Amino acid sequence: MNRSATHSPAPDAPDAPLLPVAGLAYGVLDDLLGYALRRAQNALYLDFFRATEAFDVSPQRFAALVLVAENPGLRQGLLAQAMGLHRSGALRLTNWLAQRGWVERRDDPVDARSWGLHLTASGLAQVKALTAVVRAHDAALSQALGKQATGLKQTLEHLALLANASAVITRPA
Repeated sequence: MNRSATHSPAPDAPDAPLLPVAGLAYGVLDDLLGYALRRAQNALYLDFFRATEAFDVSPQRFAALVLVAENPGLRQGLLAQAMGLHRSGALRLTNWLAQRGWVERRDDPVDARSWGLHLTASGLAQVKALTAVVRAHDAALSQALGKQATGLKQTLEHLALLANASAVITRPA
């Protein structure tokens, strides 16, 4: 399926691989852990799109679908928090999922002023099919990394914790 003909791409979708350009000086970028992670993230994002092309879904949209599937009645504000999004970003994401008929908003039985997100039958079918494809994609990446895969995942999780801890990061005055 041609993504651009059917739906707009995810707003954070990369346009092209972020590969080193021969003859171009990268200066301090070559020394930065963050820039190496950015290149890897770009490559993984594009590879995810290739693996899930038939579904027209980004990693972010897949993550949102999984979170709603695993947490029936999830409030949009909590979805935003879980995904590191502003409330408006979660609204756009929820609208995208709802427009495809994968998620619906239902009134909260406890609080009439609120509503929660629930998968539809179509959404359940999508999350099951997507999960199988994404797990196979991830298994192939892990197999290619071999014994390093588990350690890399743990290191990345630890790095995320460190980067989010305000006591660890020093900021210029």
